Amino acid sequence: MKIGFDAKRAVQNNTGLGNYSRYVIEILSEYYPDNDCVLFAPKKKESSRLHEILARSNTSFVFPVGFSKRLSSLWRIFGIKHDIKKQNITLFHGLSNELPYGIEKTGVKTVVTIHDLIFLRYPEYYKPIDRLIYRWKFKRACQKADKIIAVSECTKRDIISFFHIPADKIAVVYQGCHPIFCPTVIRPITVSTLGKYNLPPRFILSVGSIEARKNLLLIVKALNQIPENIHLVAIGKSTPYQSIVEAYAEEAGVKSRLHIFNSVLFEDLPAIYQAAEIFVYPSFFEGFGIPIIEALSCGVPVIAATGSCLEEAGGPDSIYVNPNNEMELAQKITNILNDKTLADNMIVSGKMYIERFSGKTIAEQIMQIYKLTVTPTPYGGR
Repeated sequence: MKIGFDAKRAVQNNTGLGNYSRYVIEILSEYYPDNDCVLFAPKKKESSRLHEILARSNTSFVFPVGFSKRLSSLWRIFGIKHDIKKQNITLFHGLSNELPYGIEKTGVKTVVTIHDLIFLRYPEYYKPIDRLIYRWKFKRACQKADKIIAVSECTKRDIISFFHIPADKIAVVYQGCHPIFCPTVIRPITVSTLGKYNLPPRFILSVGSIEARKNLLLIVKALNQIPENIHLVAIGKSTPYQSIVEAYAEEAGVKSRLHIFNSVLFEDLPAIYQAAEIFVYPSFFEGFGIPIIEALSCGVPVIAATGSCLEEAGGPDSIYVNPNNEMELAQKITNILNDKTLADNMIVSGKMYIERFSGKTIAEQIMQIYKLTVTPTPYGGR
């Protein structure tokens, strides 16, 4: 099978959709080497992780020809169809919520991954123009695709509810995390990393963009109710919300216990996860919650929020709290800190739970969807 991928995010995004795109391409090219993976990207960008992908003999890139850099985004929407046909693609997978305009007229089968519909659930977090564009792109992709992959049952329910898509057109395939988070990092590397970022001896960790939806402020509010020697390390891209969090920390007298890093090397993340006492992810709403999988892979107890799909990512033995209740969060943090048996059991159970997110398992599930899409049976396809 010759599989085409929308590789814009794989090339241009270092987190989120970029990680997902690279991950899917990597596991499919690894576990199904007889297939050809063709990556359609509007521009080139040097990346060590892209070099890993290109090192495989069954992967190749297609870039726009005859389009200026300024118009490369138009190639991805319109001009790409010509190249998809020229490459004799069997199936095209839109990895980040959208498909090229008019691709349904090419005769090429299509799959689209929908990550979340947060812009419809929480419109206050998005500009009106962005909401309009996202709604048009996402809905159209869902309508035109032969098959939809939702990254959680929560996202599947939202696709059905907001876009009125038949349930049998949607398959849930969970996300996995990069293999870098799975092996145990030897202690000297961990110590070296802690010194590199001047991290405190004991800390709880949160990873994700510093934005209102991620709810970092809840953890800061809980700091005064947990032992003073426990600090909070937050890693993520800065937004204006960060100043609100920092102002509150100053006013509450916990500024010295808050450590925010807007840029951390990807290869340093596993050591930071493993050094944390607890991983806390109180987001109001997520499509899935990859940082939870990363934390569980690294052997860290997880506390997350109720209200979206985080229970799907964290499993039955992680702990979930009301995202508006800092006292409940503080109590759960304290319970884990004071009960080594509880913490150890959470770590063991978490590692068992995430076996379902292995690269091999996810690759098999995606490939099965591809096969049903290309050769539908009475029980598959649309």
